[in-house]
Amino acid sequence: MTKQKRKHSKKVGMAPGSLVFTGQQKMQNSNLRFIQYSSEDYQSTAPADLQSVLQNCRDYAGISWLNLDGLHEVETIEKICKSFDLHQLTTEDILSVGQRPKLEEHEKYLFLVLKVLKTKQGEMEVDSEQISFVLMDNVLITFQEQKGDVFEPVRKRIKNSAGYLRRRKADYLLYALLDAVVDNYFLVLEQTGEILEDLETELMENPETDALHKLHLARKEALKIRRSVYPLREVVGHLAKVEPPLLSENLDIFLRDLYDHAVRVIETSEIFRDAASGLLDLYMNSVSNRMNEIMKVLTIIATIFIPLTFIAGIYGMNFEFMPELSWRYGYFVVWGVMLLVLLGMVIYFKRKKWL
Repeated sequence: MTKQKRKHSKKVGMAPGSLVFTGQQKMQNSNLRFIQYSSEDYQSTAPADLQSVLQNCRDYAGISWLNLDGLHEVETIEKICKSFDLHQLTTEDILSVGQRPKLEEHEKYLFLVLKVLKTKQGEMEVDSEQISFVLMDNVLITFQEQKGDVFEPVRKRIKNSAGYLRRRKADYLLYALLDAVVDNYFLVLEQTGEILEDLETELMENPETDALHKLHLARKEALKIRRSVYPLREVVGHLAKVEPPLLSENLDIFLRDLYDHAVRVIETSEIFRDAASGLLDLYMNSVSNRMNEIMKVLTIIATIFIPLTFIAGIYGMNFEFMPELSWRYGYFVVWGVMLLVLLGMVIYFKRKKWL
């Protein structure tokens, strides 16, 4: 299990708007990707000069999408934010990766923060990554912690001129990216549900210490998923209320559909959280039932040997005058009596269904 390291302590006592990256560096160098498109045009580049990006955004009549992978280079992010005249507090929030998902309306742009969940196939541990969106007129800027995201299908749709993307404004591109994030939630939740089902079967059949460790991990990750997706309904609901010119009026129907998906994600995460908590009760019940079965067997064995011990105790006493001690068949008779008592008790337990 890996621990998420945050460096919020460095910001204690600093002035609001202080630019400090609070996350963990996940890639060596930042990676800048720039896509411009319209209904007739498409181009994708990896620019090294931010000034040329700014000039292209001003001169280009279509949609410009600037994506930065890697948030550890504070100077690069500061240059981008200053180039697009973003507020200092917005820049601070982009660098503070422990942000709660939220939406902020500014005079010239929208600022939105979401969490993207990632998990490996067959593994319970979930990695959370913060993505920040800045929407203004015909420009969309996205900031991610590391390379490798859930936006590749959207890039392919833009490149292949599929659907509405090439014919709509930048706010529809924002919707498409948010929809990709929400769809990824469903994939993570589906895998989490499969793992919880397997864990439930394992706890029923073999409630060992290793299963308990998996259970604690499952509960932890279920809570992490809930914390990441629970504010999503609030964010999407707020986004649907944003008025023009920041968002187009004809985007409402898409945002309502996105809101429905967000509600489904939250409800599913709640179910999995309750299921993970319920598995602990299942584990305790399984351990208790197993202990009861063991105690039952031991009690039956002890009960069977009580009369046999009583008989052996009587004839083990060192009295001089015991008629059976001098009897020729006394030893064999005692063994016979013991075997009859044993057989009788087993038959009795069978009829009572204790065995």
